[in-house]
Amino acid sequence: MSVAGLTKQILQAALFYEIWDAMKVTFKHMFHKPMTFQYPREQRTLPDTHRGALALLRYDDHQERCVGCDLCEAACPSRCIKVISSEDPERPLQRFASEFYIDITKCVFCGYCVEACPVNALAMTKVYEFSTHDKRTLLFDKKRLYDIGERHLDDAKKYLYAHNQEKNVEESREYRYYFPQSVLKPTQPPPKHLG
Repeated sequence: MSVAGLTKQILQAALFYEIWDAMKVTFKHMFHKPMTFQYPREQRTLPDTHRGALALLRYDDHQERCVGCDLCEAACPSRCIKVISSEDPERPLQRFASEFYIDITKCVFCGYCVEACPVNALAMTKVYEFSTHDKRTLLFDKKRLYDIGERHLDDAKKYLYAHNQEKNVEESREYRYYFPQSVLKPTQPPPKHLG
């Protein structure tokens, strides 16, 4: 080893050259604007296509949309949805979901249940905060899903519009699922688009 090389190594060791070389990166980033969100105080703007909490929706006249067809349960890859359907005693041949459960701890938020629903009774909202002390509170029943749907109706509608599940026109808002009619006595008025 030459004297010049040895002198260079001693000077670099004495003046902490590696540390000053590494500090250049730190000094460069000291004067940049921070990119982090201060989460509880600052909320991120989420797109309309965000897949958050599931919600059950009602028609504008507050009638339940869900017809209890169990297609959402069949489409769910994680098997977190349980639908128990019953026949409406007042109107024969018509069904409704008497019980509806979603276990959010198992949900992968894929959106297959929303796509499978023939009446757009399910939609996803922008709600993503599910922290709780008790895991049992993350089993959403029908009442809680309707509460989420009523509180976040605009987000749910925007999700359906963004995914072309529903259109923001009067014809789409008036659409109802029509069950097969009894031959002896009709149980509901004929649909407008067939009349």
